[in-house]
Amino acid sequence: MALSVFVDGSGGSDSGFGFFVKETGESFYKKEANITNNQAEYLAIISVLKKFSDMSDEITIYSDSKNTVLQLNHEYAINNDQLRSLAREAWELIPQFKNLTIKWIPRNENLAGKMLGS
Repeated sequence: MALSVFVDGSGGSDSGFGFFVKETGESFYKKEANITNNQAEYLAIISVLKKFSDMSDEITIYSDSKNTVLQLNHEYAINNDQLRSLAREAWELIPQFKNLTIKWIPRNENLAGKMLGS
């Protein structure tokens, strides 16, 4: 079964991150104090990579953070040390997947954003 996993995160005083799996309805959300929007997006993607690391199915992760997606896909440079560290964590997990895609989508198409109320 192919999975479509939508991620979202928000920074600031009420910050957190999570994901929503379209096919199963599974969702996850974690409050994480004092992180930036970009850190939250990375943490959301990392949480998906950790959760589904033992699956051999096709997985597509959808994020409305163009920077995060393009950085993880090696299309944008990462100039922030904290984000570079999070990207390294994601890159260490990514090779465990046989068929993984990380795609950008517009905010209004992000099912996780709707679910997480951001």
